[in-house]
Amino acid sequence: MKLLSVAIPCYNSESYMRNCIESLLVGGEDVEIIVVDDGSTKDRTAEIADEYAAKYPTIVKAVHKANGGHGSAVNTGIDNATGLYFKVVDSDDWVKEEAYLQVLDTLRNLAGGADALDMLICNYVYEKEGEKKKKVIHYRHSLPVGKMFTWEDCHHFQKGHYILMHSVIFRTKLLKECGIRLPEHTFYVDNIYVFEPLPFVKNMYYLDVNFYRYYIGRTDQSVNEEVMISRIDQQIKVNKLMIDYLVEKKPELIRRKRLFQYMRNYLEIITTVSSVLLIRSDTEENLAKKAELWMYLKEKDKKLYSQLRHGIMGEAMNLPGRGGRKISVESYKIAQKIFKFN
Repeated sequence: MKLLSVAIPCYNSESYMRNCIESLLVGGEDVEIIVVDDGSTKDRTAEIADEYAAKYPTIVKAVHKANGGHGSAVNTGIDNATGLYFKVVDSDDWVKEEAYLQVLDTLRNLAGGADALDMLICNYVYEKEGEKKKKVIHYRHSLPVGKMFTWEDCHHFQKGHYILMHSVIFRTKLLKECGIRLPEHTFYVDNIYVFEPLPFVKNMYYLDVNFYRYYIGRTDQSVNEEVMISRIDQQIKVNKLMIDYLVEKKPELIRRKRLFQYMRNYLEIITTVSSVLLIRSDTEENLAKKAELWMYLKEKDKKLYSQLRHGIMGEAMNLPGRGGRKISVESYKIAQKIFKFN
């Protein structure tokens, strides 16, 4: 069995996927690289995937499928994974060699222990186009370093400073057993990917290395604000799915105070992001969608609604009138600077 399966969702990724694949090949035979061609039509993505699979037949798998979006490609990666652990690396990102080898050593040392490691967490680095100084997202103040721990051992997480897809490696069997299926043809499903498995995670390990390099700079990237506003219905869809999931799991999570608090705070940030994007679009239609989103939460769980609505961010996102909305946006910008939202 391979130690680590890495899925690379690719859609018309010809210009950057080689850099991603090459950075992962350093792992050698311990690693299974699953290049998922998500119905690419405009370039040589499929050919490049097949080229690497032919050149490295014991390491690289090329999987071709009809276009279903990023979530669908991640689902396909999980379905095809045979490694003990599973990681997603987007095709325009890459990993740092030294940190990568440390990750593999850590997984190797912890595999087969008395307590199964469910989730490994590492740092990630914003590789922003045109900026020399790189922003590193680490978890030294939130998580115990260099040892196995549980949710009860976690410290306080800063607002907006959460475990993202870039920083996490899950045990493959856990992902399959929890039954996670990301929605197709939907952006921002990475939030679901790092949300739904959490109630199944017991043992974690934080390796304080700058492993994942997250490229920022393409104008068509899904995290570009104008792009996010144009896809706001998909953001809302993800937001509602997260509400549904937390409400469903709430009875069992109440007994796990730290985990429930973490998941509730994560939902608060996602709902705040949805709200501020709807406000910034400045259309009557989207302001109505914001009101409907908060009403959706209220109808699902009044107590959860009250906790989010009357928190600092919830109050800031629901100030009345045009002046209130302007204050909401400015409050969000200030919060971003203070709490360093990802």
